[in-house]
Parts: sequence; C-alpha cells; structure tokens
Amino acid sequence: QVQLVESGGGSVQAGGSLRLSCLASGRTFSVSGMGWFRQAPGKEREFVAAINWSGSATYYGDSVKGRFTTSRDNAKNTVYLQMNSLKPDDTAVYYCAARPNRNLAIMRDEYSYWGQGTQVTVSS
Repeated sequence: QVQLVESGGGSVQAGGSLRLSCLASGRTFSVSGMGWFRQAPGKEREFVAAINWSGSATYYGDSVKGRFTTSRDNAKNTVYLQMNSLKPDDTAVYYCAARPNRNLAIMRDEYSYWGQGTQVTVSS
C-alpha cells in the first residue's frame, strides 16, 4: 500500500513558477514508477509527466514539454514537479500517482495509487 500527499499548490501569475511535491509512504516507493496528472473543471484528468523508479527516464505531455520538469528523491520518498512559465491553461487540480512497476507510464489506468490533489491557479 502506498499513500501519497501532494503539496506546493497555490495561486501565481502567468509566467511564474511553482514546485509541487508528493510525499509517499510505504517501502515500495523507491521501486515505483510515478506520474503527475491534472484535472481542470469540466475536463478529463490529463497526463502531465512521469518518471521511472530511478529517475533516469522521464516523459511529458505535449502541453507542458519544455516548461515542466519532474524529478524524485528516493531517500526522501518524494517526487517533484517543477512548473515554469505557467499559463492560465495550467490551472487545475494536480495529482500524483504511483504504480507497482519500476517503469513510467502515461495512462491513468496504469496507476494504482493516487493523492488527494493540490490546486494550482494561474491568473493572466
């Protein structure tokens, strides 16, 4: 069992930056692929970024590529999402997710554990 708690959300103006953190409990974090998703009001949950168990591989959704970076610190059981050059379209609830597999994945169904989400609001 893995429990995930996101933090770091908030309100920022367009062009600004935020760093989200996701703290995981459980011994399996260091061998779990991790993902970030987001959901805006009235829209489906969208893939944002993913990282494999060691941090050696990452993958990003087209809408955030070049602006967002995900990383992890297995000693701290934490995965991060650095968000730069934020746009109003980035406004959403951001969720981190874990899967019982070392590799990264981009589909929601491949993740077994989810955090409660953290709100990110970008104003123009």
